[in-house]
Amino acid sequence: SKAPIQRIADLISSYFVPIVIMLAFLTFGVWYIFGPSPAGEPALLFALLNTVAVLIIACPCAMGLATPTAIMVGTGIGAEHGILIKDAESLETAHKINTVIFDKTGTLTTGKPEVTDVVPTKVILRAKPEGSLANASSSETSSEILRSAQNDILRLAASIEKGSEHSLADAIVNAAAEKKLALSKVEGFKAIAGHGVEGVVDDKKVVLGNRRLMEKKEIDITHVRSDLARLEEEGKTVMMLVFDRKLVGLIAVADTVKETAKEGVKALQKMNIEVIIITGDNTRSAKAIAGQVGIKRVLAEVLPDRKAAEVRKIQQEGKKVAMVGDGINDAPALAQADIGIAMGTGTDVAIEAADIT
Repeated sequence: SKAPIQRIADLISSYFVPIVIMLAFLTFGVWYIFGPSPAGEPALLFALLNTVAVLIIACPCAMGLATPTAIMVGTGIGAEHGILIKDAESLETAHKINTVIFDKTGTLTTGKPEVTDVVPTKVILRAKPEGSLANASSSETSSEILRSAQNDILRLAASIEKGSEHSLADAIVNAAAEKKLALSKVEGFKAIAGHGVEGVVDDKKVVLGNRRLMEKKEIDITHVRSDLARLEEEGKTVMMLVFDRKLVGLIAVADTVKETAKEGVKALQKMNIEVIIITGDNTRSAKAIAGQVGIKRVLAEVLPDRKAAEVRKIQQEGKKVAMVGDGINDAPALAQADIGIAMGTGTDVAIEAADIT
């Protein structure tokens, strides 16, 4: 493909070359007719030498070759560093970028979250043993009841999440597998984009998701607000489990920041490039991750279908925007940005939608 600057060079050359050829013919005519002929040298040969000199010096071959050569070298060096540039235009546009938007999960973070906390609600902990999810016997200690309730919450969450493709779902399913918990059959599974999942487990309606989903389902979360705030301030993503229309527990999942993320963000900021983080996570956990890598502007609780709109808003501020992401839900935003940059470890859809991988 041709870069825009190469098209300009080609356009100039298309006019310049015929002019040079005309000048060469004119040179030949003038020297052949009027020019002095050195002793022993035919006038024809002398005129031809001057004609060739005009063609060699004035013909814009360098103008035509410089741009494609520079692009070839640039894309080659990029490939050596694991950066695949799809077309020449994206390489040229890249130097105009003054704002970079990073997706959080899998881009700034490793994308391999782990379950860190399983918190049964106070409603369960205050309940009588026979009222707990685990149907604990009265002889069990409070710690055993707590552990049993945690396992039940994790089992239910993993049962419903095994049908999801989200990285957070994998973390929950893996945590249940480590504890060797037997998962239940799920009926009527439904993924609610940007909110969570729901289905029927053990003949009871189970819902697992974020605050927005709880509001949508009209579930009271007043009694867990302090636990929610504490976990989110630690940079964890918290999901709430509802069993038979009762909020029975919280599951916190944490994703570690990539070792090079802070260094990369700092390097961009030194180049006077504004760095923004965009995520579907809650504001507290998003700000916690942003704080770890030195990003000040945070776009949190952005639903997957709104990411492209957020990129468009920033472009309307007069910014040249690069979007960096890895997931299926990042693809529209990657396509909307002036330059879309996908992580090679991401989904095929994101890589296909991006200009640089």
